[in-house]
Amino acid sequence: MQKRSEATRNNILQAAMQLFASRGYDATSVAQICQAAGVSKGAFYHHFPSKQAVFVALLDNWLNVLDEQIAALVSQAGSIPEGLVQMASVSEDVFKSARGQLPMFLEFWRESSHDPLVWNATIEPYRHYTNLFSGLIERGIQEGSLEPVDPQTTARVLLALVLGVILQGVMDPEGAAWNDVLREGIQLIMMKGLARENR
Repeated sequence: MQKRSEATRNNILQAAMQLFASRGYDATSVAQICQAAGVSKGAFYHHFPSKQAVFVALLDNWLNVLDEQIAALVSQAGSIPEGLVQMASVSEDVFKSARGQLPMFLEFWRESSHDPLVWNATIEPYRHYTNLFSGLIERGIQEGSLEPVDPQTTARVLLALVLGVILQGVMDPEGAAWNDVLREGIQLIMMKGLARENR
């Protein structure tokens, strides 16, 4: 019974992702998601209270995969600066998934700006990665591999770099080797700016 329930939930998520990407978030209805997933509206609302909740679940799933990749890279690195530079290697997956989904994200964020509860859910990933980067920078300061800086400010600067390069890569995919741009940008900040061993 539980496996069937999980399969139904996954079918809804997969159908929603395909429809959001092909038709757009605004143009996709709950009825269309149900039809594509082969489920009733009752089954849909058993798993999700709204279309917005489906989007947030898709976003959470995507971020969980990124978190696992980042944690693995940082744990394998010799130091925090090296781990942060190696994190750029996951950007290829980010660019691929973001290219097809940027219009959907923009539509959702526009709509969610009118709903405080949904807006808080969509801004949460930004806060999550700010805290994640800040924690890594604090670890780097404690291990002696980074200069003593304000972890929150430095995390926000790193996140601004990451988001800016991702946005450029989505808008102009052929404009540069964006994975390299991101890696070199983080390397510039870490190895030529904050890393203590290079001073």
